[in-house]
Order: sequence, then structure tokens, then C-alpha cells
Amino acid sequence: MGSTPRFVLDTNVIVSALLLPDSKPRDAFNRALDSGKIMISISVFVELEAVLSRGKFDKYLTGEWRKEFLAALVREVDFVDIAEVIAVCRDPKDDKFLELAVAGRADCLITGDPDLLALHPF
Repeated sequence: MGSTPRFVLDTNVIVSALLLPDSKPRDAFNRALDSGKIMISISVFVELEAVLSRGKFDKYLTGEWRKEFLAALVREVDFVDIAEVIAVCRDPKDDKFLELAVAGRADCLITGDPDLLALHPF
């Protein structure tokens, strides 16, 4: 019997999954939840919370709904402590996803970010 697959989803994938119910990001988010465990770090969670609080999303998501989503997410994910600093991405803000993937021994990093995709295979 194999171990449970472990996934890292970048912020854009999660936000797109919320906004676009019939999208590939939503499908990836749902499959990760259904088939394995989504991992998150404090820095990724802080970024997600900041992005979701942007006013441009007010017409799509109520503030209350965003809070409820984040609370539900906290209950579903595994929080991972980051033990190693990684600085290899051409966009340094994306290194936190690599750090999370390494620290959590992820099977897969789900992203559409060209700065992260350029590192394949990491």
C-alpha cells in the first residue's frame, strides 16, 4: 500500500480554483484534496490571505465567504515548517513554494507560474 500523495499548490492555482468552478485549477484543487494531502506553510498562507483580501475580488467573493474558505482550508491542509532556505527561482517570491515542496516532501507542485515551470524538473 503506497503513501498518501502530497501536493503543493501555488497561490494563483488556489485563487483560480475559487473563482472559476469549471476550470483546470479547480479540478487540480479538488483532485489534490480527494486523492492526497495539500501542504501549506505559514508564508504561503499569509500570501493567500493577502491576495484574497484584495478589493478586486469583492465583486466575486464576499469577505465572509473568504474567511470561511480560509478557515476550512486550515482544517484540511497539512502545515509544514520550513527548515531550508531555497533561492533558485528567477522570481524570489516564488521560492517559498519550492521550500514548501522540499520541506514537505511533495510529490507534485501544481502551478501555472512560468517562473516555477522554468525549473522543471526541480
